[in-house]
Amino acid sequence: MAAAAIEIPTKVLPNSTCELRVPVIGMGSAPDFTCKKDTKEAIIEAIKQGYRHFDTAAAYGSETALGEALKEARDLGLVTREDLFVTSKLWVTENHPHLVVPALRKSLETLQLEYLDLYLIHWPLSSQPGKFSFPIQAEDLLPFDVKGVWESMEESLKLGLTKAIGVSNFSVKKLQNLLSVATIRPAVNQVEMNLAWQQKKLREFCNANGIVLTAFSPLRKGASRGPNEVMENDMLKGIAEAHGKSIAQVSLRWLYEQGVTFVAKSYDKERMNQNLQIFDWELTTEDHQKIDQIKQNRLIPGPTKPQLNDLWDDEI
Repeated sequence: MAAAAIEIPTKVLPNSTCELRVPVIGMGSAPDFTCKKDTKEAIIEAIKQGYRHFDTAAAYGSETALGEALKEARDLGLVTREDLFVTSKLWVTENHPHLVVPALRKSLETLQLEYLDLYLIHWPLSSQPGKFSFPIQAEDLLPFDVKGVWESMEESLKLGLTKAIGVSNFSVKKLQNLLSVATIRPAVNQVEMNLAWQQKKLREFCNANGIVLTAFSPLRKGASRGPNEVMENDMLKGIAEAHGKSIAQVSLRWLYEQGVTFVAKSYDKERMNQNLQIFDWELTTEDHQKIDQIKQNRLIPGPTKPQLNDLWDDEI
């Protein structure tokens, strides 16, 4: 008999128009060329285990597979649309006022959905429309009309195409700039956050402004440069052993205790389940003190080639 699905806690998005609730842990679907497991099969398995929050983006190339999986899960009676929380993101080539709504409609068509729960501006950058490349060539960048783009994001909300709007990879300075022109505040800022990049300043700013942080790369995976300062950390290994947990579980538990939401990606059935086993135990004060001492450095420098000097506004 299949194990019962785990009920994942939810968090209110204070800046959403209808006090929308987001499951604190989501299933990511960013590209991963080391993972050969079929996305659709993995999503169905995730739903059976209790996942309801699914994160994708136009740039990931996973919207089609995710849409097919969610449709199949609904057809099988595993979930209703109302049970799900689906996030997608506006890519830089469409990050222009006149292209926001058409880009969102295209994502909805690909996902086979009538609305998103959350739509995010993927990066605070705009580039030549129709010229997709990754990394983004710096010479293709154009001025980012934050006011005009955000007005179009607000329009997509009013049209009922999404239930909430937000951003991704925004620094405090860029959030301040957005808040100065926004009628509706962003509900979410999705950024890199993990034990080796704890985002203290950004967390404090977002908390003060009702913006919920969503952490990507919560286990510090997603780049292959050098050792993984989280998963290969002897001190964290000791904390994990003391609790009878894995380093991954300690990492996700820490994020949960910070009051943020997070998107983990594993297509492995066992690890998917282990990532949910974080809600019935706590880290100690001593654990937190040790975690506070971990050396901090950013894993993901940015999406452009060459890198931009002012993307993060020198924020630690």
